[in-house]
Amino acid sequence: MTNIPTFTPALLHPRYWLTWLGIGFLYLLVLLPYPLLYRIGTAFGRGAKRFIKRRVHIARRNLELCFPDMPEGEREALLNKNVESVGMGLIETGMAWFWPDWRIKKWFHVCGLENISLARQKNQGVLLIGLHFLSLELGARIFGIHNPGIGVYRPNDNKLIDWLQTWGRMRSNKSMLDRADIKGMVRALKNGEIIWYAPDHDYGPKSSVFAPLFAVDRAATTAGTHLLARLGKPAVIPFVPRRLPEGKGYELYILADEKALPLDNELATATYMNKVLENAILLAPDQYMWLHRRFKTRPPGEPSVY
Repeated sequence: MTNIPTFTPALLHPRYWLTWLGIGFLYLLVLLPYPLLYRIGTAFGRGAKRFIKRRVHIARRNLELCFPDMPEGEREALLNKNVESVGMGLIETGMAWFWPDWRIKKWFHVCGLENISLARQKNQGVLLIGLHFLSLELGARIFGIHNPGIGVYRPNDNKLIDWLQTWGRMRSNKSMLDRADIKGMVRALKNGEIIWYAPDHDYGPKSSVFAPLFAVDRAATTAGTHLLARLGKPAVIPFVPRRLPEGKGYELYILADEKALPLDNELATATYMNKVLENAILLAPDQYMWLHRRFKTRPPGEPSVY
């Protein structure tokens, strides 16, 4: 378990100077008024489209796979909005790390806090189902302001970025856990803690099952949800941060406990959870991280979809 990280002189090494320059620029940028940040972020996303062609291709292919019946023009419009969200996501990361609590609260409307209170009244831990929305850092920050919990993350290979993101996330979390530390997560849930957990990416064939997701019949889906829910016996509560159009701020939806989550086997849990994820994604499909190779792991013998 990771507590507030200690800054070390090694992070001032010349190898990190370019990273420091980017951090300094981001810090100064997010001092600007939010409506201006919205215009800058969306414009940056549109401008970056030509430089991230590989990622744009992946996002377009994911949308084709998930929504084959959507008219091509609608999918392309959704893709363009998604690219704008990529630009905003960079700025929102800076907002999450550097803004004070009062400024974040000013731009957020939070719905569903009572769903967390109900679980706490029962002395249950909470498996907080987060998704990889492009505003995930900001959504986790506002959630933590109201209900501090334990974040689950993959340590960054860049030591400076790892230090900064851990420091930023600890502003509204109690501690952090490596996503490989399943025992630590179960222990925390049994102790009544809130664990932020994202089961929506393709984490490879190990400990995965193939379950339907949108129009993809067999999507590699982590079996971790089944394990954590079965052993930790938590409330399973999804949450969705949604950016409002035209720079009007954000909404955070904390949804009801998924009490019907089946625990008969890993596939049943994954199939049910993917339906939960679908419904959450559809609350803000333009803001989801479609540029991730969600379907890179295929069943044996199947070719790559990319």
